[in-house]
Amino acid sequence: MGIIVLLAGVNVAGMPQALADEQETLTGKEIFQRCGYKYPGEDQRSKFTVMLRDRQGNVKKSEYLRFWKDFKGKDGVADKMLLFTIYPPDARGAAFMRVAYTREMKRKVDQWIYLPVLKKIRRVSIRDPGDNFLNSNLTYADVSQRALEEDDHKFLGAKTVKGLEFYMVESTPKESRPLYSKRIFWFLKTPEWDDCVNTRIDYYDTKGELLKEQFIKWQKVDNAWIWDRVLVRSRQTLTASVFQISEVEINTDLSDDVFSARTLRKGPDAIPKIKRKPRDKVAPKP
Repeated sequence: MGIIVLLAGVNVAGMPQALADEQETLTGKEIFQRCGYKYPGEDQRSKFTVMLRDRQGNVKKSEYLRFWKDFKGKDGVADKMLLFTIYPPDARGAAFMRVAYTREMKRKVDQWIYLPVLKKIRRVSIRDPGDNFLNSNLTYADVSQRALEEDDHKFLGAKTVKGLEFYMVESTPKESRPLYSKRIFWFLKTPEWDDCVNTRIDYYDTKGELLKEQFIKWQKVDNAWIWDRVLVRSRQTLTASVFQISEVEINTDLSDDVFSARTLRKGPDAIPKIKRKPRDKVAPKP
């Protein structure tokens, strides 16, 4: 599953019923369908924080204002995202825009950055899906939506850790030259399918060795599921990345026109504020 969604998934209707009653007949694909894709909202506004820790323990922090919208395949576009740097101060004003396309388009994502010092927008090409996203331990492939049919999903059974039970699903890529030999997903077992979420992913390199682990904490805003805090740690390089999404607002009527070169140059002030519905006035008591 891609993240980022960032961090956004595909809307699959929940099927509320007791999981335990069906455990004997569950398949890896069915668990993925029910737990692996959560409704992210029609659009999102949030603060996005990234902290990178190197092998020596030094931490580099970046903060962004993040705007995301689901385009639902309109003109072949899956979704669009804007990031505006607000920290560190010397990078403030820099902006990034990403456009992801549907599978049918068979087209790589488009990306642009705006550098205020140069006052220019530059196109950024992704040479390899295994390139690091924002210099973190996640790759562009990790934060992109991967179709269910691109992997074989095997249910490994349930595992209990610290009193919590997880459905373990092994996903093996079907392509001849994959980025990973397999990924193992940990889906939290809950009384209702609607609350079943992916809480951990173990990534194995092409030699079958454990490469990195991703731990995911979710937040629910209204009826949308969004990352709260994500830790990715490399077993091989001993580095780590932490992602936090805060101050989240969903379904804010972001216009399609917001995702443009003009907005990259102008910054977040060019994006219309959220229109709040006025509250009904309460008549004073006599």
